[in-house]
Amino acid sequence: MSQEKTHGLVYIVTEKSPQSQLFADYLHEHTGCTVSIHSPRRPLPATLPNKLLILIDSDHIGVEELPEWQENLPDSLAKTSLAAFNIRDMDHALEALSCAQLKGVFYRNESLEVICKGIHALLEGELWMSRDLMARLILFYRKYQSNAFRPACGLTNREMEIISLLSAGSSNQQIADKLFVSEHTVKSHLYNIFRKINVHNRIQALNWIHQNLGPILPNIETARSLQRHTQ
Repeated sequence: MSQEKTHGLVYIVTEKSPQSQLFADYLHEHTGCTVSIHSPRRPLPATLPNKLLILIDSDHIGVEELPEWQENLPDSLAKTSLAAFNIRDMDHALEALSCAQLKGVFYRNESLEVICKGIHALLEGELWMSRDLMARLILFYRKYQSNAFRPACGLTNREMEIISLLSAGSSNQQIADKLFVSEHTVKSHLYNIFRKINVHNRIQALNWIHQNLGPILPNIETARSLQRHTQ
């Protein structure tokens, strides 16, 4: 059995440098994974091994770039586990979570040992976040469930859910699949959302979300996963 099948594959999305190569070499040596560095400006290989983790350097892909970057992933990688590292603090983490369907968050001051442990967990399909961050996400989801999260600009709870998925980079079809509705229904909801927040397209809507909701709107999919993991 090959090492890749046994230990998994990690794509580090960052600029190649002596420092990033040392990081990749350390992860390879201490996790047993095949580790590959990929520039944020170049498409990732459209391969799908049994265990794959995409590790995004937040110093090279900012939160405002995450939705478009995730939207452009090859279809074969659309459901691959994503994690971000070099996250500054909780506010930065929440902002990143509002923009992408991240399964893991590693802060800038995280030790290499902890990152290796988190990579193993993520490759096994688990989530990896600090206790404080998980508590914040679970609180959000519980408020969302009980309708205590006040909709903005007259948006309904369903529209807020669609906005969360939109901000995470989901396509219309992906939103439809997750909400068990037709793509036509999603388009109708988006038309109403755009009208209420006074925008004309997805890019303008994403800008509105980041400016007006930002870190208070963590990704609902991630919050649901955390809720399930703690029950």
